[in-house]
Amino acid sequence: MQHQLGIAGLSFLLVAIFTPVLIWSLRYFKLTQPIRAELPPDHQAKRGTPLMAGLVLLIGVFASLQFHPAPLTVLLCAAFLLFSLIGFMDDFKKAAWQDPSGISGRMKLVLQFAFTGILLFFLFRSFGLTSDVAVFQGYQLHLPVYAYVAIMLLFVVGSANAINFTDGLDGLLINVAIPTYFFFFVISDKPEVQTFSLAMIGCLLGLFIYNIYPAKAFMGDTGSLAIGGSLSILAVIEKVEILLPILFLVYLAEQLSVILQVWYYKRTKLRLFKMAPIHYHFSLKYGWSENTIVMVFGFISWASALLSLLIWKFVL
Repeated sequence: MQHQLGIAGLSFLLVAIFTPVLIWSLRYFKLTQPIRAELPPDHQAKRGTPLMAGLVLLIGVFASLQFHPAPLTVLLCAAFLLFSLIGFMDDFKKAAWQDPSGISGRMKLVLQFAFTGILLFFLFRSFGLTSDVAVFQGYQLHLPVYAYVAIMLLFVVGSANAINFTDGLDGLLINVAIPTYFFFFVISDKPEVQTFSLAMIGCLLGLFIYNIYPAKAFMGDTGSLAIGGSLSILAVIEKVEILLPILFLVYLAEQLSVILQVWYYKRTKLRLFKMAPIHYHFSLKYGWSENTIVMVFGFISWASALLSLLIWKFVL
């Protein structure tokens, strides 16, 4: 345990030390955040904030490999890196060309499905992943492999994008993701998962110093998609699929708000929310500050993680 806690402390210190250097570099090369015109006025003031600070989270990848160089660690780090690569491509186009749209949504989805398929292939072939789903008190639902793979493809890609939607306010995703990584650290009996989860928690805490409102830098999709991909793959590895509506409650609410907003507008030409994802709604309708939204959503994420722990311990 002391060895594992050391990786969290080291990751925190390295990120805290090197993030200012990264911020300076991003500002020097003018890789800054363009702001969509439809966002509220307080967000327009964030134009020019350095983007792609999520690159500093790669410290957690290297720390994990250094502390626990095992095949499963390699796969977890690969998941993080592959999704981070997609985010980096998107962020770089946004920052370099000052184009808020980034790369096409189709390209992002194609790459996400392709990378997820590769990761699932290795999980089945080399790590003994099965198509069984834990339901209740040791009872497992056995699905045909092809059905399970199809469902998991949709789940991983959908969850990664849901988590990406959550990265809309200063410090929000960091505050919400830490409890989720903590859940996986607690439930896992795999040292690789524990090491990776603690490394990510340390990195996120280090980045939080610079990402809390008012943010000195944004992690961008480089960080948020990587967090989304790695958390989704952790859920597959730990076989907690049945818990995801609770564990991923905040992420799913963010994604569902976007889906409902589009569906409702197409039917009525009216908006169900002031703006989606839903964190903007609380700001525009109720006047909540960014820090209030971050605090409330973080509290909900901790409650979701703790409730998931209780269900995992006494029900599954």
